Amino acid sequence: MLIITCPWCGARPELEFRYGGEAHIARPADPSTLTDEEWADFLYNRTNPKGLHAERWRHVHGCGRFFNAVRDTVSDFFVVTYKAGETRPDIAGDQAK
Repeated sequence: MLIITCPWCGARPELEFRYGGEAHIARPADPSTLTDEEWADFLYNRTNPKGLHAERWRHVHGCGRFFNAVRDTVSDFFVVTYKAGETRPDIAGDQAK
């Protein structure tokens, strides 16, 4: 079982969490100015790297808050977790910037 560290509650089993998609995706300021292709790209296209990847998670069976995590998609190891709104930590060897 994976252990995920919530920035507010501490380490808990993975069953308490839900994946929320790729982290640090900014919503377009004025979506009405986007073409259909640009809007579809924003909604559906995400990176899918092999290695370190920034993701959003929610502690649904705890504090209920969203937070960000950098996870290695190869080993499934959570390198670091941090509160939503915080700058992404600079991690040596990080490919997912």
